[in-house]
Amino acid sequence: MNDKEEVLPNELKGFSPSSGTAVLHLFCKLKQSLDVEALVKIAKEFQNQDYQLIVSSILGHKADIGFMALGPDWEVLRSFQSNLQHLDIEISYSYVSLTEVSEYASNISESMKRHRLYPKLPPEGKSVFCFYGMSKRRNVGQNWYELPYEKREELMLQHGTSGRAFSGRILQLVTGSVGLDEYEWGVTLFGQKPDDIKDVVYTLRYDEASAQYGEFGPFYVGMIGEIEQVLANLGFN
Repeated sequence: MNDKEEVLPNELKGFSPSSGTAVLHLFCKLKQSLDVEALVKIAKEFQNQDYQLIVSSILGHKADIGFMALGPDWEVLRSFQSNLQHLDIEISYSYVSLTEVSEYASNISESMKRHRLYPKLPPEGKSVFCFYGMSKRRNVGQNWYELPYEKREELMLQHGTSGRAFSGRILQLVTGSVGLDEYEWGVTLFGQKPDDIKDVVYTLRYDEASAQYGEFGPFYVGMIGEIEQVLANLGFN
């Protein structure tokens, strides 16, 4: 580095979004040699920085444990990821995104915009977790981005109306990942019961916005808990 080069604070280096929160999903496989105390310490220290960490025990072969980390600074999220990897934890899938307010929701109240940009998670009473990526199709004759804005807005309003039917059962956080990861959005669902997740995804797929234009990534589902509880559930006592 040049001696005259000014060292700028992180917020000026561009490691933090201009608005909203950075989100990092990490899905990991654990070895029996895991240093449980070290992992608990890493999780607690991350949360003590006023960053949010949602921990889930994941069902199925794709991962054992899931971490959803939210905070303003990519450097801190990267450090958390590195600390996990230093424990020889295998990250089998990851997803990078940012909280956002959809262009079709510009007329919502300021309090609702703030809730979407700076959510407080996990929601009370909703300990069932689901995550997947999704994009809009660009097929010939089936290109979402060739539709007029008014038509796209109409379809998304229909989609939102279907989703609101699950108010109280489901909390949904859609985060933007255009240019950041392989899909255009990351969808995180928090439900009261496993069939809440199944029902809402099934219902929304009948909306034209999904049926005609939706592309979906792999699904990760599990149960949210404190880090010690999740590790005990996975057999690490």
